[in-house]
Amino acid sequence: MRARYGVPLGIAAAGAAGLVYAAGFEARSFRLRRVTVPVLPAGMRPLRVLQVSDIHMVGGQRKKQRWLRSLAGLRPDFVINTGDNLSDPEGVPEVLDALGPLMEFPGAYVFGSNDYYGPTPRNPARYLFEKTAGRHGLNGNPPVVGAIHNPWEDLRDGFDAAGWLNLTNTRGTLKLEGASVELTGLDDPHIKRDRYARVAGGPSDDADFSMAVVHAPYLRALDAFAADGYPLILGGHTHGGQLCIPFYGALVTNCDLDTDRVKGLSRHTAEGRTSYLHVSAGCGTNRYTPVRFACPPEATLLTLVGEG
Repeated sequence: MRARYGVPLGIAAAGAAGLVYAAGFEARSFRLRRVTVPVLPAGMRPLRVLQVSDIHMVGGQRKKQRWLRSLAGLRPDFVINTGDNLSDPEGVPEVLDALGPLMEFPGAYVFGSNDYYGPTPRNPARYLFEKTAGRHGLNGNPPVVGAIHNPWEDLRDGFDAAGWLNLTNTRGTLKLEGASVELTGLDDPHIKRDRYARVAGGPSDDADFSMAVVHAPYLRALDAFAADGYPLILGGHTHGGQLCIPFYGALVTNCDLDTDRVKGLSRHTAEGRTSYLHVSAGCGTNRYTPVRFACPPEATLLTLVGEG
């Protein structure tokens, strides 16, 4: 019996242990990454930007809520929320409660597809098939039939009431101590809600610094922002690959961005102009795939400093 069944049983045991680790430990192992970006004009004071993304809140996630509230202790100059706050139509009050301390600071947000629509069960292998076929979200795939509509308006109203800027296909400016920061945002390209023509033209001359914000870092959005001269672009959506292979990295990005830039700081060039790109791996998961492997949940504190 040992010779015949020992190896399969060992493989099954290792797989079960990996699943327990991915769901029970790593998916709840929240951490903060710190990144310095040399992007500000000469003479401008450093800015500390906290990026939160892909919270995917489900009712009862107390540890995640406590961790999000604790981030206010960083006292950032401003907060950028790059979307996908929900994975539960009933999760809006818990998102607003968890982000309440952070909403005491200046901030801005864009939404992702999971803010608008509730998740549905799907085979994780489909992400690999879609990558091979070059289809992601509504970019090549048909609309989901019977989609659950989330109460995103309540989420929007909560953010707006706190004074955060809604960057849905529009621009806004944060007035900070000693600096003004212009923010240009897009609605989610993953479900084809982005309308770059409404914000085209690049940074204005009125702000001390300008940056761009989008949920899903599709190449068409990155190309447009970089070509228009934005020195920094923030995005989320990818979950850093979520299920990664140690010493190799991510297999998918769930968009047309390459896996080398699935998370962290990189650069993006279009029409001869180069921008810094920061993609957050986010701090949540779809409620139907509550696992992470070799890709812990995160928020990022970006310190923007002078160039050179």
